[in-house]
Amino acid sequence: MSELSHVNRAGEASMVDVSAKPATARMARAEGRIRMSADALRAIRDNTLAKGDVLAVARVAGIQAAKRTADLIPLCHPLALTDVQVRFTLDEALPGVRCEADARTVAGTGVEMEAVTAVSVALLTVYDMAKSVDKAMQIDGVRLLEKSGGKSGLWRVAGDAREP
Repeated sequence: MSELSHVNRAGEASMVDVSAKPATARMARAEGRIRMSADALRAIRDNTLAKGDVLAVARVAGIQAAKRTADLIPLCHPLALTDVQVRFTLDEALPGVRCEADARTVAGTGVEMEAVTAVSVALLTVYDMAKSVDKAMQIDGVRLLEKSGGKSGLWRVAGDAREP
């Protein structure tokens, strides 16, 4: 069995020392979705919710969350992000909203947690802003799609044919 990276020799939770790792360009992409009623999706699409433009606010929330990931996840390294992009697709077939986020940096550790956090908080923001129409919305499918950079190079979720 491989050794856990965030546990020291005494078995205590510990931050990984990345000071000897070279800084490389790193990217991570994550996705998730929120399922909702057709009425809630229509209200988001038509921008008729009292709280305002749901997707604009959720995009900013996702970017802000990526920048604050180390404040939320105890053993994450604080990173100087060079780019965060949050995109939404309205999906009538769900019905709901799909979210995808990319995070980039040049550092000695990756940005996977930042991308996943961006998606998670963006979707939570959609929920918060649309809950007056549908309290039964369901967030799911939040996952890392791909990462690049560092010693391990490119990784993609199996079966994902997207180009980086």
